[in-house]
Amino acid sequence: MPALAQAVSGVGYRDTNPSEVIFILLGLLAIGSAVLVVTTRNVVRAALWLVVTLAAAAGCYLMLAAEFVAWVQVLIYVGAVVVLLLFGIMLTKAPIGREQGLDGENRVAAGVVAIAAAGTLVTLMVDAFRHQYINLDENAAAATTEATGEALFQAYVLPFEVVSVLLLAALIGSIVLSRQDDEAVR
Repeated sequence: MPALAQAVSGVGYRDTNPSEVIFILLGLLAIGSAVLVVTTRNVVRAALWLVVTLAAAAGCYLMLAAEFVAWVQVLIYVGAVVVLLLFGIMLTKAPIGREQGLDGENRVAAGVVAIAAAGTLVTLMVDAFRHQYINLDENAAAATTEATGEALFQAYVLPFEVVSVLLLAALIGSIVLSRQDDEAVR
């Protein structure tokens, strides 16, 4: 553990807080499982890796003292979105294993484009938030659950509604697709 903390801080492990090490480990878990979400060939396993990714993100929120956002992450994303995804997979009778017709030959080009897009996004985020700092001192004004709820349901109500309509459309689409398969069998 001290070697990891020393590598993280670059100065010495005495300068690194154990909560920072846990935060970094949760971040690495989130990144690793996110890579597995997009690289696994089994759709159900990808959904399960998505659960690990979203749970690690919730752990990062907990380490940032945002308990309300962490539990919303667990309840909404892990509880609802992944269940909806699994129901969509089950209802559409999607192939679970490897599908030859879906494999492309342009993996190298796709990897280069993905790395370029990720690099661009990281560069833009670092440039945009370079001088922004979060003061987590005990004397700082802490965000309450009431303030977070007001921000989510007043300022960000439109994105919430758009996501709910998209999820409803996805569920209806999967039901329609599964019913068409049943009618073809009859």
